[in-house]
Amino acid sequence: MKRIRTAKGRKPSSTRWLERQLNDPYVRRAKAENYRSRAAFKLIELDERFRLLKGVKAVVDLGIAPGGWSQVVRRKVPQSAVVGIDLLPTDPIDGVTILQMDFMNDDAPDRLKEALGGDADLVLSDMAANTVGHQQTDHLRTMALVEAGLLFATEVLRPGGTYVAKVLAGGADNQLVAEMKRHFATVKHAKPPASRKDSSEWYVIAQGFKGRESDKGSGWAGPAEGP
Repeated sequence: MKRIRTAKGRKPSSTRWLERQLNDPYVRRAKAENYRSRAAFKLIELDERFRLLKGVKAVVDLGIAPGGWSQVVRRKVPQSAVVGIDLLPTDPIDGVTILQMDFMNDDAPDRLKEALGGDADLVLSDMAANTVGHQQTDHLRTMALVEAGLLFATEVLRPGGTYVAKVLAGGADNQLVAEMKRHFATVKHAKPPASRKDSSEWYVIAQGFKGRESDKGSGWAGPAEGP
């Protein structure tokens, strides 16, 4: 295991982060395989389990920076069109249209739809709210992103499409999962091996979009299972 000497002016937490990076096999694999981040392997592992990328032609990547997930999509499905959005700058990726703006801005969904130019087969969301250290507040902020992504997904997905979103430990709450089940044939939670064991992140995978014709009625559906 590689150790980092505590440099003058460097916080112990920064030293621990550097040591973790140097000793992380996924970080080494990402560098060796020319992925922009270790997060690429989370999508690779989710795809191996749920076959997310099979036959996809159009993908939306919410929270694209630094671009690892879109790299995976383009490598596995080279003919696919990808549109991504992030508040942070993202270096260009061949075959990917990147918007630098906040997805929560009112005009962001329309900008994405315009760039997409049609329906999508897959909406991916690796968005994460900035944490404030208060568990309930952090959970609510993350669920707001998941819910916003779900609304967008129901507006752009083709029938049979998939929505994947990052959630926190415990998964999406019952009401949100129930709403997903109203729109999708199956809703499951998963924690890919590439997610660090000490991380609270999980992913919710909603597959088999029922189509916009089924989006009738109002209110939340009944109780649903957790992870």
